[in-house]
Amino acid sequence: MKKGIINIIVYVVVFLAIQLACQSAANGLQALLHPETKGDISFTAIVIAFALSAIISIAVFLLLRWAEVSPNYLRTRPWAVCCWCALASIGTFVPSIFIQEHLPELPNISEDLFNGILLNRWGYVTVGLLVPIAEELVFRGAVLRELLRLCSRHWTAILLSALIFALIHGNPAQMPHAFVMGLLLGWMYWRTDSILPGVVFHWVNNSVAYVMYNIYPDPTLQLADIFGGSQRAVISALAFSLCILLPSLYQLYLRLRK
Repeated sequence: MKKGIINIIVYVVVFLAIQLACQSAANGLQALLHPETKGDISFTAIVIAFALSAIISIAVFLLLRWAEVSPNYLRTRPWAVCCWCALASIGTFVPSIFIQEHLPELPNISEDLFNGILLNRWGYVTVGLLVPIAEELVFRGAVLRELLRLCSRHWTAILLSALIFALIHGNPAQMPHAFVMGLLLGWMYWRTDSILPGVVFHWVNNSVAYVMYNIYPDPTLQLADIFGGSQRAVISALAFSLCILLPSLYQLYLRLRK
């Protein structure tokens, strides 16, 4: 058990160290090439740093076999599962924003950072494509897999992995959403022993966030503003989203198999 706990700590520390190293390298490179910026790192450099950290994390966790990727689940042709994962992810978007708007306001210490990434033309490559693969590999393929070995009850392992996933984001405003998503992604991994459903769900979630932010770039915008100030329209959108989310979760419950 002690070895398993040490392994989890190593996974998290290495993941964070890779991120910090890539950000420091991006800072140093920009200072070298563009000394006139006087330490103000550009959002392009930040996007490159995030992309590199995701690629290096994927390479390290695969080469060291901290996370195992097997084609076994893919051989079952889980196309229907992937479609239901995508629909479930779309269905979580409005309910998640609705809940966040009604929670006590939490500090958004990374707001400017993520605004810049989402508005950058290369931001989607990082946020939409690389980050979902890297985070599923690390937090489900490595961290949760180790927790499932340690914990006698699978929901204890899923809960702990979701908590780690939320905390690792380092931004209080993102943590409630990340925690709930971590629970759902962890459940998918436990049911299948594969990161594929989680990658699909994560990819769609981040893609929708990227598209919506580029359509409505004002971070202070609320659901009522999007729907012309009509609370009835907000409730209708919430109900419509639940009509997508709940059947999708039920279908996943029926179809997710190891």
